[in-house]
Amino acid sequence: MDKQDELLKEAEKLAKHMSSYQHDLAPTITSNIVCSIDAKEELLDECEEIWRQMEECQSKLTLLGIETLPESDAQLSLLMMRVKALTAEYNQWQKRSPEIISTNPDVLVALGKEELQKVDHDLEMVLSTVQSKNKKLKEDMKREQQWLDEQQQLVDALDVTHEEMKTQVVQFSEKRALQELKSKMLKIRAYKEELLSALGEFLEEHFPLPEEDESAKKKKKSPAEEPTVQLVTLHEILERLINKLMSTPHEPYLTINDSFWPPYVELLLRYGIALRHPEDPNRIRLEAFHQ
Repeated sequence: MDKQDELLKEAEKLAKHMSSYQHDLAPTITSNIVCSIDAKEELLDECEEIWRQMEECQSKLTLLGIETLPESDAQLSLLMMRVKALTAEYNQWQKRSPEIISTNPDVLVALGKEELQKVDHDLEMVLSTVQSKNKKLKEDMKREQQWLDEQQQLVDALDVTHEEMKTQVVQFSEKRALQELKSKMLKIRAYKEELLSALGEFLEEHFPLPEEDESAKKKKKSPAEEPTVQLVTLHEILERLINKLMSTPHEPYLTINDSFWPPYVELLLRYGIALRHPEDPNRIRLEAFHQ
């Protein structure tokens, strides 16, 4: 088994030499440098010698034959052989040092020039990629710089506006604020009195109290007879409803008595100015227009 391993190692070594030689010596060598006839013949001789050694190794492996293994240990033995082959290959790669196939100067120059051309091509591709990335980064940086300038201009404008607003702010004292509030309250009260006065004049003009006719006066038996209930004006009814709503908002209903003229009560209810109590029809309240 050890002899077979050694032959396998030697065959792998020769195969690697041939593959590396075929990879490195591409047809472009002759196109780059015209090698001499002697160099070509020398390379051919070396290739034939390597090929002959590989054939000898192959024939030796063939003569050794195949060892018969028990069926139970066949898979394990194959795995062990594979491990040994991989270990031997690993050791060979660890111990391997660069080897020069040919010492001919023309061949070495051609190989060196081809390798330099490959490196030059790779570097050109890298350079093109880097230049493209740099161009994109410059464009991104230009856009970001423009956005930054716009934001800075906006911040500057806001700072200027802030400073202007700070200079325009008037510091009101507590006393001055109280005086202004009192002044507003006086104006509101005066406006309220004007509205009430105008409302009273309007109601007195357009909604007066009913007058007794002459026939009703003649039917009175004597001057000493008790007079009927004095009716209140529509203005007074509204004033009572308003005062009741403002003084006791939790209980704004007002009881209807004989002093309320029924047509005026019906007028307020029909036009939505007043509302009846849901349980007591003799009580009304003013609609909460202020809410």
